Amino acid sequence: MNKQNLWFLTLFSLILILGVYYITMPNDILETIEKTKTETKEVNNEKIEEANSLVAMRVNLQEERLEKVEILQEQLTSNNLTTEEKNNIYEQLKYLNEVQGKEENYEKKIKKELAIDCFTKIDNSNATVVCISDKHDTTLANQIMRLIQKEYDTKMNITVKFQNK
Repeated sequence: MNKQNLWFLTLFSLILILGVYYITMPNDILETIEKTKTETKEVNNEKIEEANSLVAMRVNLQEERLEKVEILQEQLTSNNLTTEEKNNIYEQLKYLNEVQGKEENYEKKIKKELAIDCFTKIDNSNATVVCISDKHDTTLANQIMRLIQKEYDTKMNITVKFQNK
C-alpha cells in the first residue's frame, strides 16, 4: 500500500465518520445552529440598515461640501479677483476643512463616551446631531449638547434628533 492510497483511505474514513455523525446528530442541535445563524443575520441586517442611513447623510453632506469647494477653487484660480477676495475664499476653504474635522471628532466622541452612532453637521453657529438609538431621552440629548458646546466659547444652537434602530 503506497502513501497516496493511505491518505485517500484516511480522508475517506474521516468524511464517512463526519457524515454518519451529522445524520445521527439530534435535531435540537441542528435547530439551535440554524436559529443562531438566523439571529446573526438579522442583527447584521439591522446594523447595516443603521449604518446605511448615517452613511447616506454623510454622503449627501460630503457632496454638498464638495460642490462648495469646487466653486471656491474655481474662484480662487480666477484672475479677476483681488488678493483680499482670494484670501477670503481661502479662509472659507480652510473653514470647511476645519468643520469637517470637528464633525468627525464629535461623532467619535459621542460614539466613545455615550456608545451611540450618530451623524453631525455644523453650519456656522448651528450644529445638528442625528442619533440612531431606541432610547429617545432628554437626558441623553442634553449630554450630547453639553459634549459639543464645551468645545466652543460662544453659544451654539445644537439640535439633537433621534432615529430608531
